[in-house]
Amino acid sequence: MKRIKYLVLTLIAGSMLTACHQDLDQTPIDPDLFTEIDVYANIDEAKSALAKVYASMALTGQQGPAGQADIAGIDEGFSQFTRMLYNLNELTTDHAVVGWGDPGLPDLHEMDWGAGNDFTEAMYYRLAQVVSFSNSFISNAGQLGTEDAEVRSFIAEARFIRAYAYYNLMDLYANVPLVTEITANLPEQSNRQEIFAFIEAELKEIEGDLKPALSNEYGRVDQAAAQALLSRMYLNAEVFIGESKYAEALQYAETVINSAYSLNTTDGNGNGTAYDELFLADNDRNGAQNEFIFALNFDGINAQTYGGSTFMCHAPVGGTMDPAFFGVNGGWAGYRTTKGLVEKFESSVTASDAGAPVAWSDARANFYIDGQNYEIQTIANTFEDGYALVKYRNVDVNGNQGSDASGNFADCDIPLIRLAEMYLNYAEAAVKGGGGSVATAVTYINELRARAGADAIAQGDLTAQFILDERSRELQWEGFRRTDLIRYGQFVSGSYLWPFKGGVQNGKAVEDFRKIFPLPNNVLQINPNLTQNPGY
Repeated sequence: MKRIKYLVLTLIAGSMLTACHQDLDQTPIDPDLFTEIDVYANIDEAKSALAKVYASMALTGQQGPAGQADIAGIDEGFSQFTRMLYNLNELTTDHAVVGWGDPGLPDLHEMDWGAGNDFTEAMYYRLAQVVSFSNSFISNAGQLGTEDAEVRSFIAEARFIRAYAYYNLMDLYANVPLVTEITANLPEQSNRQEIFAFIEAELKEIEGDLKPALSNEYGRVDQAAAQALLSRMYLNAEVFIGESKYAEALQYAETVINSAYSLNTTDGNGNGTAYDELFLADNDRNGAQNEFIFALNFDGINAQTYGGSTFMCHAPVGGTMDPAFFGVNGGWAGYRTTKGLVEKFESSVTASDAGAPVAWSDARANFYIDGQNYEIQTIANTFEDGYALVKYRNVDVNGNQGSDASGNFADCDIPLIRLAEMYLNYAEAAVKGGGGSVATAVTYINELRARAGADAIAQGDLTAQFILDERSRELQWEGFRRTDLIRYGQFVSGSYLWPFKGGVQNGKAVEDFRKIFPLPNNVLQINPNLTQNPGY
């Protein structure tokens, strides 16, 4: 399988400048300068420009892991897209806490962020940059002539990337400007209804120009990606637009399930499950790639960043954990999980630490407990409070370390959409009145559980709450949890508590406005057309 290369990195190095404004602490790079380079002379050069659109979500600057950042005012590694997706959608939930004290980071797991939070600001700028790069490519690629099917496919891919960025902007910030072309004018504010309608129309329009499922180069999107993103958006339609669209969510999930993608069942390392293969250094070729509908590609030599899978392999390693097992040269001793996630799994043995479970019949319960405490007493600078979680490992199925011999940077690709999510979408939509077959939904859930070595369920076990818990088990630390809890009314309410929710040890309800993040203060200072989200 071929990787789409980040060829344009050397092409644009030194030719893109960080935009400045005396009132700004963080500023995104000026994406319009990208259009000044003549990279549309032929289809091969245009492909390099398309690679930059993809790379805008994977990388953080112009020279590798650090040094010429796209976004100023925040540590460059912190600003990488998937790292911030994890922080905003997992660290704010029962799935994670972090002991680091970087300004703004503890506020996330305490659910006490403000409009000047470095991380919520940087994510807004990162996604705005992705939109700008996409707009630039879409505008300029037409120079090659849209009668060419390959050119139309390129443009459709960029439109998908833009739609994906807007999905996240809509989910995280709700009321953002909707900008579809490069302009010097300050944009007007849009709302979720308008953005939802835009994404829906875009994904349906580009479907025919995208390549069929699993027929594009690895790392590039196809028709199934557009269908899967529609399913995800329809599943959350009640939150986004106040209207149920479970039938549509089920329909598109079913279409993807019936496509060429397949659940990975190849247990390459012979440990009894094929689940861990999804998160190894060779997940672009060990069988996992056939489950990845949309993934960001990382390479320890050619695509270095302190975000991405480098972050996922280093940051959760600490205490007595052996960094070599994770294929890295050291742990960052930061992230671990709460008993809220641990309790989602049934255990067969319990330990003396407040009845903490120490043996599970589900391979997805890959907790590291040696020297770790089940109960969290303190968070700051304490890695031992809370079980560690083994997710990504920078080794292949044979245990060989990734391509970077130093152990600094990881090779694992990060899936943003995979087929397992569609199984869960179908099941939830079926249970919530979206049609389909509950019996089929049970079959899909049991396929996931069989891969993990968990017991099969009966049809009577398939409730909405069970599916939410199954999503927690299957999709842990993949950027879904906050959105899922909001959809189920459990994110801010007192109906479901976890350690240090709201900043107190046993958890508490928080304000309703926490379901969306604030627009950055700096953006509001620049653009008087925008109004801050309520509560901030």
